[in-house]
Amino acid sequence: MKILVTGANGFIGKNLIAELRNRNYTDIFEYTKETEQSLLNEYCKEADFVFHLAGVNRPKDETEFMKGNFGFTSTLLATLKEYDNKCPVMISSSIQAEFNNPYGKSKKAGEAILFEYERETGAKALVYRFPNVFGKWCKPNYNSVIATFCYNIANDLPITVNDPSVTMNLVYIDDVIEELINALNSNMNSVGEFCEVPTVYRVTLGEIADLIYSFKSSRDERLILDMSNPFTKKLYSTYLSYLPKNQFSYDLKMNIDQRGSFTEFIKTPDRGQVSVNISKPGITKGNHWHHTKNEKFLVVSGKGVIRFRKIDSNEVIEYFVSGEKMEVVDIPTGYTHNIENLGDTDMVTIMWANELFDSEKPDTYYLEV
Repeated sequence: MKILVTGANGFIGKNLIAELRNRNYTDIFEYTKETEQSLLNEYCKEADFVFHLAGVNRPKDETEFMKGNFGFTSTLLATLKEYDNKCPVMISSSIQAEFNNPYGKSKKAGEAILFEYERETGAKALVYRFPNVFGKWCKPNYNSVIATFCYNIANDLPITVNDPSVTMNLVYIDDVIEELINALNSNMNSVGEFCEVPTVYRVTLGEIADLIYSFKSSRDERLILDMSNPFTKKLYSTYLSYLPKNQFSYDLKMNIDQRGSFTEFIKTPDRGQVSVNISKPGITKGNHWHHTKNEKFLVVSGKGVIRFRKIDSNEVIEYFVSGEKMEVVDIPTGYTHNIENLGDTDMVTIMWANELFDSEKPDTYYLEV
């Protein structure tokens, strides 16, 4: 299948082309402002499907709205008609088409001419009125508040929130691309005469700003928010794509003593925390028990033994562990336990606890195994 993508170097275009290639679509005609005009004839002659994503969002002169959003659409459709190419045409419109402003008028005019083209030729017209689209590769400080907030906060720049109660309708770029590829395969989500991305998030501007600031502070707090919330998950992925190139990494606080070190890696509000424990050769750590707190130990380097004793018993249970065999050991409540490094090198253990450490109520009681 030969696919023409106009606006190929734009936000949606770049994401669409990347995923089309992931799915082994190889005949992709990429059309941008820099493309030779003569190539449009060739592309329109051979295309089996057209994704018309080109448009004007923020021109220097308002007259460019109509030229970019209506004029080029007219040229595109006229060229397809010239070659009697009745392939489906998808157009990227906007919810602004419902409003009486220069941008909205130009988008609605583009829709109208495509619907007219459908009536004249019988070619399938797929009109998507997108709300605000967010995700990686969106240009900040342009026409996306999320791109601007993510970029500015990640780069320690101020943001402006005039009214935090303003509610926005948002669609995520991956959901947009999934829907467009569905449309390519005649499985679009049609609602009346238009097509829509089925997953839309309604979120206030204040909530968006607070979430992005929490992503920024999560490095210091080692806290990962609830990623079972789809919007939080997608917004966090978006935020990470705006990190400065020299700030992909960040330091953790290592609690170091003569026995080795203990470092908290990740904390979550509902799934406990993950830490990294390093024990020097011959060192034993632990010798304590818990009422409710429970843990999982995974030795990833070195070798050792994890010992247990029920606090009202004399029986000692041993589990020998090694980085050569990935084996998770549960630490049940009511058992005092320790871990000893039996090797000649440092032993590294990944430790998960079902709750965050609370210094006021640590639920940890010293008792030799």
